[in-house]
Amino acid sequence: MKRALAAVWLSCWMPLGAQVSYDRLLRADREPQNWLTYAGSYKSWRYSALDQIRTTNAKNLELKWIYQLDTTDKFEASPLVVDGAMYFSEPPSDVIAVDAKTGRAFWTYRYALAGNVGVCCGRVNRGLAILGDILYLAALDGNLVALDAKTGKEVWKTPVVDPKLGYTLTMAPLVVKDKVIIGPAGGEYGIRGFLAAFDAHTGKELWRCRSQPFRRNYRNHRQIRPGRSWGRTR
Repeated sequence: MKRALAAVWLSCWMPLGAQVSYDRLLRADREPQNWLTYAGSYKSWRYSALDQIRTTNAKNLELKWIYQLDTTDKFEASPLVVDGAMYFSEPPSDVIAVDAKTGRAFWTYRYALAGNVGVCCGRVNRGLAILGDILYLAALDGNLVALDAKTGKEVWKTPVVDPKLGYTLTMAPLVVKDKVIIGPAGGEYGIRGFLAAFDAHTGKELWRCRSQPFRRNYRNHRQIRPGRSWGRTR
């Protein structure tokens, strides 16, 4: 009897066991009960194939649960749903895992911002990415953070941009194969936009491609060359 009770107790509080392979991400639209990446799938349709809610029964929807956030900042995150667990970011850069059916919190990760971060339009975060059992968060102060999806513990943290130069990170990262791809916010402060890829396992930066050439090449397009003009140089 004691063993049975122990088994029931452990099943209620067992750490989450999300495992999202790249193959699952590629075929995310075949799992309408889940929401494995930002916008739902690589098609970015933001469309769910679930059909339980229709125009004929939408009037019968009832409130099931509410999760109260600990912030008054703007909430712009799209949650991930993985096999019954829901993961979402809370501004400015916290992460919460809850039971999608009941709203019961499994864990909360509180991120400590490194000083004041200047933003033009509110302290926001638009969501997370997942690969295997690791969640990826682009923190407002310019760090890419990897978290254990089962426990919420930090796995690694990699600096991406310097907020003192007007850069911030607000986007939901995108996982492609074994890479995590992100880009910055801060166009209102004259930053150089870019996309950068990081090793999903270690956080090491693998490449960075600018959306604008290096400043000293702006006046004469003939000076712009492939490679260095578009690289990591600020």
